[in-house]
Amino acid sequence: MKIEIVGTESLGVRGLCCFVTTKNQKILIDPGIALGYTRYKLLPHPFQVAVDEKIQKKIIEAWAEATDIVISHFHGDHIPLVNANPYQLNIEKIAGLNPKAKIWAKLSHLSPTEKERAESLSLALNKNLIPAEEIEQKVLRFSKAVPHGKADNNLETVMMTKIEEDFVFVHASDIQLLNSESVSQIVSWKPEIVLVSGPPLYLFKLSKDQIRKAWYNASRLSEKVDTLIIDHHLLRDDNGLQWLRKLSSKSNKNILCGADFMNKPRMLLEAQRKHLYEQMPVPEGWHEAYGQGKVNTDYYWNLAKKQYNSIELYDEN
Repeated sequence: MKIEIVGTESLGVRGLCCFVTTKNQKILIDPGIALGYTRYKLLPHPFQVAVDEKIQKKIIEAWAEATDIVISHFHGDHIPLVNANPYQLNIEKIAGLNPKAKIWAKLSHLSPTEKERAESLSLALNKNLIPAEEIEQKVLRFSKAVPHGKADNNLETVMMTKIEEDFVFVHASDIQLLNSESVSQIVSWKPEIVLVSGPPLYLFKLSKDQIRKAWYNASRLSEKVDTLIIDHHLLRDDNGLQWLRKLSSKSNKNILCGADFMNKPRMLLEAQRKHLYEQMPVPEGWHEAYGQGKVNTDYYWNLAKKQYNSIELYDEN
């Protein structure tokens, strides 16, 4: 089994997209992408947008190859959208592409917005989405709907995915390590590798008790798996890296972020947005012009190459 993490916060964008290749299947999980529309009262920096473009292209290429596509939930950083903003994946880019692929989705406990997005996706692709919760099919197995974050969050749920071939890999989208029952489900699957969203430390509404619970659940999980990859919400803030380092130092297991697992440089561009604007100023009106197709990101990509020593690892090759 080969695991490729395609897009997540340590790789410069918002999401938790990965592409898993087994002997007979190619499985694309959470094929969406986003940038925080505003952060520190700033729109995405053009270099962030350049990285976003390259990862969108990789997601589209993976969609074209996939035998199976898995949607853990219908948030805008995890799926293609009909009404995508310029920094999200528009359904138009994948409509009609690879119609034979099976699309497995969490279709219970949908909010009105999620239900609308599920219907829009099905209509745009001209195919039915397959209800996946608690289904087992070949190498794939799906969890029931579990909380998106804290346990009492009944309005938002996600679905976890287990893939088993020569070893067990679990994709635990957006559980944020805040629900002990979800972590117990992962442990019961006896995985060797887990990719999971960490707690959103950047949000002031996260309580000290929730942070302690996330730490406890991460520690418990790290004791049970060989490789624990924690990313997404955790790495929207530099404090997330400190949290990850501390967890790693207290464990004898392999604890990584997505970029580490892929042997790429850490690019926490969401956290670094202010710094990017200082290092590479953006003229007024750039975003409006970009949305209208009047400017592109080439200048900022080339400028960033001169400032980031290992940026060439993000080039298309």
